[in-house]
Amino acid sequence: MAGPVKTEAVVLRSMRYGEADRILNVYTPMRGKLSAIAKGVRRSKSRFGGRLEPFFRLNLELHEGRSDLMTVTGAETVSAFPVLRADEGALNCAARACDSLGRVFDSGEPHPEVFNLLCSALNLLDQHPEQASDEFQVAFRLKLLLAAGFAPQLGSCATCGEAEQIIGFSPAAGGVVCNACEAGSFAFDSETHQFMTAALGRSLAQTPQADGRVIALADRAISETAAHHGQVRLKAIA
Repeated sequence: MAGPVKTEAVVLRSMRYGEADRILNVYTPMRGKLSAIAKGVRRSKSRFGGRLEPFFRLNLELHEGRSDLMTVTGAETVSAFPVLRADEGALNCAARACDSLGRVFDSGEPHPEVFNLLCSALNLLDQHPEQASDEFQVAFRLKLLLAAGFAPQLGSCATCGEAEQIIGFSPAAGGVVCNACEAGSFAFDSETHQFMTAALGRSLAQTPQADGRVIALADRAISETAAHHGQVRLKAIA
């Protein structure tokens, strides 16, 4: 319905448009992912200043017209995450997290828990930028897939339910598989299994550490599960 919209939002992406405008992709708790144009924001005297940049948490005022593209009419900063912005590792980690979220939840459906997950991740990176890591990305993506309803099954064989002899991962089956159901799977060792189980079950602040081989294998399991069950293409972590 056309008219004014007020919502909290996190800026996922900000793109230059025309001579002075920007197109924003934002994520909101009750309207999901939205796109909006901020007119004149790149002019030196813009009332928005620099607050429409990626990773700002805002109270946004929008005007919804007939097109899918809303218009930004007001913005108030809730959090600018200044420490995150000053740390290259944390900044890159935030960018990849926002990209992953925008791909998995690319609609206007309400998912307040996903908005809260994103805000928690940005808060953590701002308070503890040393937490930025590939392990953090794996854990964040697993939690996104859990919220989307297609997190990989890790507790037992996704095909027969067997809890022992887990030797592979099958994206088609949606999780780990045992030696009797390994057809169509790729090799999946116990170290990677344990890492993914811990990363999914713990908070982001308690994300376990892992070596590059484990991270790459976990990333493959996540990416192929997202592609098979959610038709989502995630960028490789490493």
